[in-house]
Amino acid sequence: MTQRALDSSGEQTPGPSRPAMIDAGAELDPVHPMDLPPSAHDATGLTTAEVAERVARGEVNDVPVRSSRSVTEIVRANVFTRFNLIIGVLWVIMLFVAPIQDSLFGFVIVANTGIGIIQEWRAKKTLDSLAVIGEAKPTVRRDGVAAGISTHEIVLGDVVELGPGDKVVVDGTVAEADSLEVDESLLTGEADPVLKKPGDPVMSGSFVVAGGGAFTATKVGREAYAAQLAEEASRFTLVHSELRSGISTILKYVTWMMVPTAIGLIISQLVVKDNNFKDSVARTVGGIVPMIPEGLVLLTSVAFAIGVVRLGRKQCLVQELPAIEGLARVDVVCLDKTGTLTEGGMDITEVRPLGGSDEAYVHQVLRSLGSSDPRPNASLQAIIDAYPAEDGAAWTVTGAMPFSSARKYSGAAFTETDGTPSAWLLGAPDVLLADGDETLTEIEHLNQQGLRVLLLARVRGELDAPGAADGAVPTALVVLEQRLRPDAAETLAYFAQQNVATKVISGDNAVSVGAVAGKLGLAGAENTLDARKMPTDPDDMATAMEQNAVFGRVTPQQKRDMVAALQSRGHTVAMTGDGVNDVLALKDADIGVSMGSGSEATRAVAQIVLLNNSFATLPSVVAEGRRVIGNITRVATLFLTKTVYSVLLAILVVCTQVEYPFLPRHLTLLSTLTIGVPAFFLALAPNRERAQPHFVRRVMRYAIPSGAIAATATFTTYLVARHHYSGPGALEAETSAATLTLFLVSMWVLAIIARPYTWWRIGLVAAMGLGFLIVLVVPWLQDFFALKLVGTTMPWAAVGIAVAAAALLEFSWRLVGRRFGA
Repeated sequence: MTQRALDSSGEQTPGPSRPAMIDAGAELDPVHPMDLPPSAHDATGLTTAEVAERVARGEVNDVPVRSSRSVTEIVRANVFTRFNLIIGVLWVIMLFVAPIQDSLFGFVIVANTGIGIIQEWRAKKTLDSLAVIGEAKPTVRRDGVAAGISTHEIVLGDVVELGPGDKVVVDGTVAEADSLEVDESLLTGEADPVLKKPGDPVMSGSFVVAGGGAFTATKVGREAYAAQLAEEASRFTLVHSELRSGISTILKYVTWMMVPTAIGLIISQLVVKDNNFKDSVARTVGGIVPMIPEGLVLLTSVAFAIGVVRLGRKQCLVQELPAIEGLARVDVVCLDKTGTLTEGGMDITEVRPLGGSDEAYVHQVLRSLGSSDPRPNASLQAIIDAYPAEDGAAWTVTGAMPFSSARKYSGAAFTETDGTPSAWLLGAPDVLLADGDETLTEIEHLNQQGLRVLLLARVRGELDAPGAADGAVPTALVVLEQRLRPDAAETLAYFAQQNVATKVISGDNAVSVGAVAGKLGLAGAENTLDARKMPTDPDDMATAMEQNAVFGRVTPQQKRDMVAALQSRGHTVAMTGDGVNDVLALKDADIGVSMGSGSEATRAVAQIVLLNNSFATLPSVVAEGRRVIGNITRVATLFLTKTVYSVLLAILVVCTQVEYPFLPRHLTLLSTLTIGVPAFFLALAPNRERAQPHFVRRVMRYAIPSGAIAATATFTTYLVARHHYSGPGALEAETSAATLTLFLVSMWVLAIIARPYTWWRIGLVAAMGLGFLIVLVVPWLQDFFALKLVGTTMPWAAVGIAVAAAALLEFSWRLVGRRFGA
């Protein structure tokens, strides 16, 4: 999501405003004993009657979670804009002083606003439905039965179960704890997990990283801290977007230019020139309206909204619209191997006893380890599948140590059937074995084949004794084979073609991860690095990140540091993941992508959630982002070229004290044919170019010379025509000649922007030209738009001036391209 926790120094990391964080050293509010239900409820939970009673009292977690703006907000945002107000006032004026054809610009605004509302409403429906699909359902005990319910159905006093990756959705007090470790970094900024015991408070917004347990809800609804987090995190948000901020900057400058120019134009047309009042008003409005690039804002919203709908159909939940733009700028994708390149499941291929250990005894140990953890991870589930629990006498579990990504191992203590106590660890061999151990050579060979190897080791003393892992006796190697995602190779190839660097970051052995990446065809998969040897200096780390493609034995904090190191070199980083150990990196990455089956915590901090759990969806997301921002950059040049030539024409009219050459109907026709209709199609066209930075500069480099050339050519034609025509109807003839030049020059700008040509782009440009030609030759359209070319000399002169302007346009665009880059 959009949230950013406080970093370890206590300073807030970049991100939008959010409810005030709890200081790292602050104490949580104590829970009054009367707020807690009877202890018997800890085991069985509330009864149906008790739940109904609490619902009647309003003690329900009924905070509305919105994934998008309400319909009222959508309408308000699209209708009540600064430029709609200006245009609305001018439209009302025109309805009183001029024919209906001079008021067409108002109907165009109504249509554009309506399109914006409809498209965003469709996007809202898609977002809301997908948010329900992707909503986590916490497990709650009621009437002695544990079942998943919606977060908003939790009531005060409910007993909520917790396991690795689960998010604490309401405030409460721990009722049961089995090595329960909770990450409170979203609240306190401290990345180190906190060990929780019965009676300890837990706050909504934190999540479980290891162990399990249950807690009793003591604050629900708007009283819970989650209410502030959820409302801030889940609503329709517009976090930093270069595209949107750039357009806002442009509109700000346009406003400052428009006000004095419009005032000068009004004075010029109404005071200086003693013309027909109504005609003067119409021509004044005709000069003001085209200065406003109102369609650019609407088109941007429509493009974003359509992007959300398109991705929604592919089961991709975009939790922030600008995330689509962000992916267009990504040049490095950091992937977590497990769950991204590989499927969640694993298969045991071999168990190798070490040091003469009895194979049957090893199998019994593995069988018992599988039975010791009620929430097994993928590795332990593979062991359970291979060595299921047997009927009859079983070892008694006397202690358990859940897997932790920081430790890289799990463990359990037993009383065997003959009464002998034993304790075991299962985890990473290179963590549990001493450097130089000869077994590591054997493991290295297996890792090079892409196999994952776990070491089973017997603890000499107590399981929870300090340094228990140091003296553990190696007993067996458990060799697992990971299931590769069938679409992963194709996806990696796509990123390579798009010049997006791929970095595989995993907690597993680096060589093993490199072998898996190599099987999938990742370029540079042989360049592996054990993160335990990773330099700590940020600059050196950035160099190591750029030189290598695969990283193993990475801790959660290192993932975060790696993302920061890449960002320090100017890279735009996307991070994918599905486990709790990915949360810190997902929060800090420019774009966080979570799998739908991932933990609640990862889905909470990611901007994009792949509900179908398919890594192969990412290319579609990247392509959609590039389509949106690339096309908006293109069409923005069209809109701003119109703004520039409109302002310059108004200034030239004021300086020369002549009638403004156009009526609103003329510029409505030109805007529709050279900007409005083609911009809509161009904004939705395929575009795979990676977005470039500095949106405003890139657009204005082309819009300013294009607008200046168009204004100069048009005004030149107008002045020539004023000397050529005389008598009644001269102004209409002069306007027609100037309109022809402006249309041809604008069409050439459109033709340049439409490149590279495809059949439909050529057809689009040709159709717009044909539309203007039809207006010129059909008598009733000539009368409706007040366009009629008089004679042959002046029309051909207008064409000649337009041709010269087109040549100048080509030269200026190529000059800008060579000097500043395309």
